Amino acid sequence: MTENINAEIVAIGTEILLGEITDTNSVFIAKALRDIGINLFFMTSVGDNEKRIADAIRIAMGRSDVVITCGGLGPTIDDMTRQSVAMATDRNLTFHQTLLDTIAERFSGFRAQMTDNNRRQAYLPDDAIVIENPVGTAPSFIVEHQGHIVISLPGVPREMKFLMNEKVIPYLKERYKLGTGIIKAKVLKTAGIGESLLDNEIGTTLLEMSNPTVGLAAHAGQVDVRITAKADTAAIADEMIASVEVQIRQRVGKFIFGIDDDEIENVLVQLLSANGLTLAVSETGVGDPIGQHLKHVTGNETVFIKHEIYDSPATVQSSLHLDASLPIREMAEKAAEKICKSNNASAGIAVISHPDMDDQHADSENGTAIAVYTPDHTRSRVYGFGGQGETAPTWVSTWAMSMLWQMIEEKTSA
Repeated sequence: MTENINAEIVAIGTEILLGEITDTNSVFIAKALRDIGINLFFMTSVGDNEKRIADAIRIAMGRSDVVITCGGLGPTIDDMTRQSVAMATDRNLTFHQTLLDTIAERFSGFRAQMTDNNRRQAYLPDDAIVIENPVGTAPSFIVEHQGHIVISLPGVPREMKFLMNEKVIPYLKERYKLGTGIIKAKVLKTAGIGESLLDNEIGTTLLEMSNPTVGLAAHAGQVDVRITAKADTAAIADEMIASVEVQIRQRVGKFIFGIDDDEIENVLVQLLSANGLTLAVSETGVGDPIGQHLKHVTGNETVFIKHEIYDSPATVQSSLHLDASLPIREMAEKAAEKICKSNNASAGIAVISHPDMDDQHADSENGTAIAVYTPDHTRSRVYGFGGQGETAPTWVSTWAMSMLWQMIEEKTSA
């Protein structure tokens, strides 16, 4: 197998640290490296500060063969990647007239005026390998330093993706003689089981394997099981993954609802449709997250037959003639049963949340309840957070759909 090459991504930009933008560039780069068999063990984000960027690059070089920076190659004073790479690799900056001429030509093609500050972009660290950028104005470059490689790419996603695919990947393949080496991953998506129980059911033998590796990632209402294999060819990696997948399905198969990009709402609608079942939903105090999920699924019209939205528990109590003294969990169970029966549906989901309660009372109060009703069974959960916070819409919608999926699976496979 090809030798192990380790990489690190350094995403540059204060706007990332302030939460103003989501760093999708690192995700794209990570997948591109995975597909050619390069290990990625660290991702770093650093703000627009020359010394801190240089420190981040030095640390990255200390533990990785390849460091890929993204961002900070523009013409403004806060674009500091060029200087920081030079500082981290103990070299100066050199002016390249040919780069400035290329930038000027690009602006001319845009029929735009190039300003004096664009001259900064023509300075690169000494002995840097220029990466021509035909889709933008930010010159990119590669610096080889004491057995390590620093590759600097622009932060504009369109430019970064083009250069990564067309320039960087071919360079890395040639530089490290990567051949057909590849890292592949497959995600098994589970519902109706918590992370700790899933970990216990899968067992340490599988979870402590080195190749393929098995890892868990918990989300609201579901847990992903990721199987990752490194091999010389895609076919061998697929075989390795398949062997482990068989073992995992033997242990927790009843909780697996999909793979890779499958979403619970799509799988649920397909399952309802395949079994000739229908669903009615009532949502109170959280808006309509379940409805929004289901309405975007192809074929939902035949199964998603009723959707009611209420603004508060008091409103749903009055409308459905529920006892106001009922605890919120029992209220949700009654609401799920009523909406199911009154619409002759096969199943009913009810969410009831206090709209004026946020996430801060999670340990002390019952702010939100979900219930799933079928003629055979009712399941429910209660949470401390209320509808005012950010948690409720995502958490309750995924959990409710996951619970119904599992209930139908259990009944149809019995």
